[in-house]
Amino acid sequence: MTAAPSRFNLAALFLSQSLATGATTASTVLASLVMSALGREALAGLPSTLVTLGAAASAGLFGILMLKNRRQGLVLAYLLGVVGALVGFWGAWRGQIPVFLLGAAMLGMSQGGYQQARYAAAESVAPSKRGLIIGALMFASVLGSAFSTALSGPLSRFASGLNTSAEVVGWLLAALFLLLGAGLTSLWRPPVAVNVTAQAAEAARVPLSHPQVWPAALAVAVSQGLMVTLMSLTPLRAHHMGMEHVAIAGLVTLHVAGMFGFGWLTGPLIDRLGVRFGYVGGAALLLLAALSAPAGQLWLAPSMFLLGLGWNLGFLAGSKALTAYRGAQGKVDAVAYLSAGVGTFFGGLALGRYGFEPLAYACAALSLLLLLSAWRGGAVRRVAAVAAD
Repeated sequence: MTAAPSRFNLAALFLSQSLATGATTASTVLASLVMSALGREALAGLPSTLVTLGAAASAGLFGILMLKNRRQGLVLAYLLGVVGALVGFWGAWRGQIPVFLLGAAMLGMSQGGYQQARYAAAESVAPSKRGLIIGALMFASVLGSAFSTALSGPLSRFASGLNTSAEVVGWLLAALFLLLGAGLTSLWRPPVAVNVTAQAAEAARVPLSHPQVWPAALAVAVSQGLMVTLMSLTPLRAHHMGMEHVAIAGLVTLHVAGMFGFGWLTGPLIDRLGVRFGYVGGAALLLLAALSAPAGQLWLAPSMFLLGLGWNLGFLAGSKALTAYRGAQGKVDAVAYLSAGVGTFFGGLALGRYGFEPLAYACAALSLLLLLSAWRGGAVRRVAAVAAD
């Protein structure tokens, strides 16, 4: 039985996600610039690759832990992120590339855990409102991005005092926000009382090949992989085109607005129109984002916005479809992060060897895989409906 969630209870969860997502998104997106400043531009995509591979390695483990205790798993994830962000800052500040990369990997392991808060939030409401609650959680993340952007000026001045860049000091901000997130999450009380021993054992047996799981898993993985790849490497392209830090930060803000700013609308739409709407809409927007990215400097802003909004639709729809399959959630997130890690690594290599255009066009082609999720997901539901009759 699902109890009505208190406003304070959800507010604690929402604000913690807002702070963490805003700070870590900004720091990891601009990690390519940190690597470039450290003299390793050919490996510009490596930090984001390690972030996503770290998340892939930890998501399944956090998923198992959260089958028994959601709050404990989330708090542990935030604290791991605090340590990772501090290690990353120290490595970047001191010019120690291996230390910086270690911090990126640890921050990724943190994300593999705390991003599963969307499932915790969804469990607090009826299935017909789970798109709304996941979308609302995404929308709350805009606040964290706004906080990060508002602090750009002070960060730059503080960075000057340390003889470093705002991108490096951003990792300190991420540590602070993650620490606040851990404190807020410790105040959250899971609203659903379950027999975790019996239900966790049953839920853990859900395989990725389950006919109602793999279409959602494909949508989440493709959305995450394409979004992270282009999100991570577009700032470097903008830098090469002569854009300054403030302008690049503006691109990131637009992208984050697309990712999270319309969750209040996309969530209810998916509740009303179904997850296939999210899959098809996500495919269309990701396609447009990838095709417009190489068109020129004026197109970078709309491309980054569309990239975020396309991710929002595909990722939100897939996440809602997975709320009924607790044992698959961590596994799907692991696959999604692995997809993003592979994308950023090979995307960085492709960028250095072939340029940005071939990379963008390859992403455009891969966005059409979301249509397979829409087709297969619809077929599975039709079979289930016939069987029920």
